[in-house]
Amino acid sequence: MAATDMTEQTPAIDGRQFRNVLGQFCTGITVITALDPEGEPIGFACQSFAALSLDPPLVLFCPTKGSRSWAAIEAAGKFCVNVLAEEQQPTCARFGSREADKFAGVPWHTSELGVPVLDDSLATIECTVDSVVDGGDHYIVIGRVRSLAESAGTNGRPLLFYRGQYTGIEPDKTTPAPWRADLDHFLTTTSLDTWL
Repeated sequence: MAATDMTEQTPAIDGRQFRNVLGQFCTGITVITALDPEGEPIGFACQSFAALSLDPPLVLFCPTKGSRSWAAIEAAGKFCVNVLAEEQQPTCARFGSREADKFAGVPWHTSELGVPVLDDSLATIECTVDSVVDGGDHYIVIGRVRSLAESAGTNGRPLLFYRGQYTGIEPDKTTPAPWRADLDHFLTTTSLDTWL
């Protein structure tokens, strides 16, 4: 499928409306971490994270082009995606700030891959940078998954962001729905009419 230059055909989109409309899409919150060239931990809060491919295992996140943290992560060539748990709202606020030492008071350790892992995260996904694609005022960073884990130390509920504020799952919805065997085939099989 050929790409089409849409710059001349695209009407101007109001930035506030763009944010409001996309705010209707609830997202999880992650913190992307790495070690800078001096070996100091760095990181930033990131909502633009997604699974990309099962084979090979790839994920993506989208840092702003002006991000100093991204520049250091790119230089390191590896990073950890820390999926935040509901009780990590203060951690999210800290990593979303301009604090000089975002790791102060946040329990973490260095993994075997050599990336900072936030101890209380719901899940962690350690990656190497596979490729970087231009995406307007952001980059689209594709990471090759090297290691991943779920944490037993949390309540199992994700920190969510919706309509410009933190939110969570309903209190009585603490257990995921049971897996449906018919979905396994649907989610892992591709055909000419597959749109996912």
